[in-house]
Amino acid sequence: MVFIVLACKNDDDTIEPDIDGAYTGIFERNGNTSNVTLNLNDGMYSGESDTEVFPAICSGNYSISNDSITFTDECFWTADFDWTLILNEEWNYSLNGSTLILTKNNGDKYTLTKQ
Repeated sequence: MVFIVLACKNDDDTIEPDIDGAYTGIFERNGNTSNVTLNLNDGMYSGESDTEVFPAICSGNYSISNDSITFTDECFWTADFDWTLILNEEWNYSLNGSTLILTKNNGDKYTLTKQ
């Protein structure tokens, strides 16, 4: 007897890259930059910038789907700055070796290196 087993790859079988870790790098918007840190650990994130609220990174959770990562900020913010600077909502991402790049449709960009 001969048995033949066929398997089909299913979209649910996609393996997401392991992006967990501590990152440092820069945030860019319209030619302005700041130094940032971002810690990603098992669906949770935290971080900070060396410039107050540029960008505004606090803490929350994240999820990955294909080439995008969605951040859900869980912090309290005052109304005295541009809330589009909060690390929140959906970002495109790429991971090449130890370099993580996050980009947003408005041109915002994080270029981060895993420590």
